[in-house]
Amino acid sequence: MKNVVWSGTWVAERLGVELVGDERLTELLGLALRRNPKRAHLLVSNVLGKHVPQLPSVVHGHGVALGRRVRDLLGEEDAGHAVVLGYAETATGLGHSVADGLGPVPYLHSTRRPVEGVARAGGFEESHSHATSHLLLPQDPALLAGDGPLVLVDDEFSTGNTVMNTIRDLHERYPRERYVVVALVDLRSPADLGRLEDFAQQIGARVDLVAAASGTVKLPEGVLEKGQELVARHETPVRHEEAHGTITRVDLGWPHGLPDGGRHGFTPEHRSRLERALPAMAARLARALPPGARRVLVLGFEELMYAPLRLARELEETVPAEVRYSTTTRSPVLAVDDPGYAIRTRIVFPAHDDPADGPGERYAYNVAGAGFDAVVAVVDSVADTPELHAPGGLLDRLAAHTPHVLLAVVPAHAPAPPPHGAASPERSAMLPEPLRGPAFSSYAPDEVGWLLQDLSNVTLEAPTEEREEAIQSGGAHYAESLPVEYQPSDQYQELFHAALETSATRLAQAVGVVTETVLAERSPRPVLVSLARAGTPVGVLMRRWAQHRHGLDLPHYAVSIVRGRGIDANALRYLADRYDPGDVVFVDGWTGKGAITRELAEAIREFEASDGITGFNPEIAVLADPGSCVRTYGTREDFLIPSACLNSTVSGLISRTVLRADLVGPHDYHGAKFYRELAGADVSVAFLDAVSARFTEVEEAVDLQAKELLAGDRTPTWEGWAAVERISEEYGIHDVNLVKPGVGETTRVLLRRVPWKILARAGAGADLDHVRLLAAQRGVPVEEVDGLPYTCVGLIHPRYTRGATGADGKAVAG
Repeated sequence: MKNVVWSGTWVAERLGVELVGDERLTELLGLALRRNPKRAHLLVSNVLGKHVPQLPSVVHGHGVALGRRVRDLLGEEDAGHAVVLGYAETATGLGHSVADGLGPVPYLHSTRRPVEGVARAGGFEESHSHATSHLLLPQDPALLAGDGPLVLVDDEFSTGNTVMNTIRDLHERYPRERYVVVALVDLRSPADLGRLEDFAQQIGARVDLVAAASGTVKLPEGVLEKGQELVARHETPVRHEEAHGTITRVDLGWPHGLPDGGRHGFTPEHRSRLERALPAMAARLARALPPGARRVLVLGFEELMYAPLRLARELEETVPAEVRYSTTTRSPVLAVDDPGYAIRTRIVFPAHDDPADGPGERYAYNVAGAGFDAVVAVVDSVADTPELHAPGGLLDRLAAHTPHVLLAVVPAHAPAPPPHGAASPERSAMLPEPLRGPAFSSYAPDEVGWLLQDLSNVTLEAPTEEREEAIQSGGAHYAESLPVEYQPSDQYQELFHAALETSATRLAQAVGVVTETVLAERSPRPVLVSLARAGTPVGVLMRRWAQHRHGLDLPHYAVSIVRGRGIDANALRYLADRYDPGDVVFVDGWTGKGAITRELAEAIREFEASDGITGFNPEIAVLADPGSCVRTYGTREDFLIPSACLNSTVSGLISRTVLRADLVGPHDYHGAKFYRELAGADVSVAFLDAVSARFTEVEEAVDLQAKELLAGDRTPTWEGWAAVERISEEYGIHDVNLVKPGVGETTRVLLRRVPWKILARAGAGADLDHVRLLAAQRGVPVEEVDGLPYTCVGLIHPRYTRGATGADGKAVAG
């Protein structure tokens, strides 16, 4: 059923503007007044998803239909060689949708966001716009260099100046025989109708036009002055209401490496990856919506139109609520609350993506007063800034008009750095120097350099039970949040110090053996690179041994590696710029089942393929290798390493590392926090000093044991992995990731996860005192087992939900 009042009536009656042409024009367009000295009126599309919230199926459907018409015009063969180019900001999503309808073709849109290190492939001006500079920044410069048809997509085609400027600029660089211009509406005046054909003859190419509807806009004399006078008369100060709605962040699980849109190019392969991922991402949004929500708006962000549109389209198919879609905009437009006017309300907020042209106002139209039960704001990670979250920022303004605001952040895609050697000075200049104590960590500055970024001011901690449920349900990766730091009781602290006193000599010997093995086999001057954070105290101790015994001052860095996500590639780039990769020795505390050993090997292979940098040896040097997973170790006994008993307070007050797309960009190191507030409980340096104090007394034993190891067979047997697989099946867990072997890993289970039960080797003595204490505190049974290859094994609660923990916080039966 059509609206009784056309949404262009108010402007038409007061300004004398007429819309003449196809019957569909008034369905597709309304009218508003610009707050812009260059142009009085604004054609407001009802199907573009920019100013008017619309059904996402309608928005996407119009673009797809235009794309199919282009395919029919070109024929299958030429259509298969086409490239689609959309215009920022308004037509970025429309261009994507046209490409969807055209077929498996690459897509690029212009942008007003310059990106460091990406060369321009073109640029042009849009004379009537409030922000005129368009840049073309394809990641692959060859994207525009083919000879197939170029399809240019804009929301409206009026004078044709913007399109002709673009074609003229690109045709000089990348000449081709055919162009197709696509628009929702063709609104050329009679005087402009022949210009496109004349232009095509000038450049010697064919230029076709495809539009959903056509007509003209008739403007009376003096329309600009009359429009400005109307704006001045009806402009009212913006009244900001107090925010009462809740604001919740939702992790989309956006696929790693998938571009957020066509700013640097979007290939058919990218589109296929997005299609596969959409159902799971929409399901996450659906779960986060308030129960009983009837009207939901998915709100995109300026140029970021397509990703929010496709999320909204998938959500439309998933939930019973009415789902609408629109985006924020730079366009300043007068709002008039009249059914005959296209822009009824406006929300005003400051720019939150540090735009190249400086700060300014941004707008969301027809959102206030629209009765949305929830608004899903979708921004890219560049725009997830303090300004977004500040009082008066977009989220705060939305929360004044809807009871529930959900924030979903899509990682902003930045082209990969060039291959090693191609631009290494620029690349290395982009990578920050390592963080050092005392500004970051309680270690001395020469003990370790952290190739991490400081996230100390970001709230990342979540209750253990919430994290476990999210991890096991696939709703979050363990590296996207941090557990609340365990604060040991006085009894547990005493146990740590007793364990350290008992094991310091054994630890010192293992440190000496692994360091001597590295110096003999790997490099006479190795670069120690510990895997944060468990490897870091070991790396410091190995550095101290090399200094104590050989007078060597070895460089030592800590880097992040995340199971399932790999090692921090930017940290590797930093190291490769400054050292021979062959001298780098990766260091960790101990092996369990060897998951990190495998992860590192795979990550190094991927890094070599992506960056062309070779020479890193993925073999890890560890203090203890009870799982028989590596060749370079201090011992294969499964004994208590006291640094496993605690978290940050024995690791320089540094948290476990964090890898989350909205916090860690493609050119950033992984993140971590410095818990300065825990300084009173810090035993990091005391641990190092207690072990280092035993170096002299173990020198002879180290020499003897290192000699025996170097002469013997140290081939990994992976017996630990086999034991883990057996235990996983015997106990009905069927997931090796929930089986944590060895004293160190079992301790982590008790400190940071939701434990189910502990398996202890029959007759295990003092090495398990702290495990038994923690298990008793958490109500976890300890089961003695004969023939266990490890001293103990921790089992994480399988099929975990928060119901698996009782009201007292203790584990209950699985």
